[in-house]
Amino acid sequence: MLVLVTYDVETTTAEGKRRLREVAKLCLAYGQRVQNSVFECLVDPLQFKQLKVKLEDAIDPKRDSLRYYMLGKNWRNRVEHVGAKPGYDPEGLLLLD
Repeated sequence: MLVLVTYDVETTTAEGKRRLREVAKLCLAYGQRVQNSVFECLVDPLQFKQLKVKLEDAIDPKRDSLRYYMLGKNWRNRVEHVGAKPGYDPEGLLLLD
C-alpha cells in the first residue's frame, strides 16, 4: 500500500533540529522524499505499523505533528503530479549510478 507521510517538526531549538533529522532519516528508510516534509512510502501493513511506532517515538507531540494519508493499493489513480521535479513511481525500475 502507498502511504503519504507528512510532518511538521519545530526547529527553533537544537533538540527540534535533531528530531527533524531523525524523522527524515526514518522516512527515508521506508520511502522516497517527494517534497521537503513529504514522503511516499510503499509499505505492507507490518512495515507501516513499524514506521508509525518509530516516528511517533521520535517526535515531541506537544511541538511536532505527523499526518498519514493511506492511498492503498490503487494509489496510481489517486496521485497526480504537476510541475518541477519528475514524478516518482515507487513500483518502477530503480537505476543506480
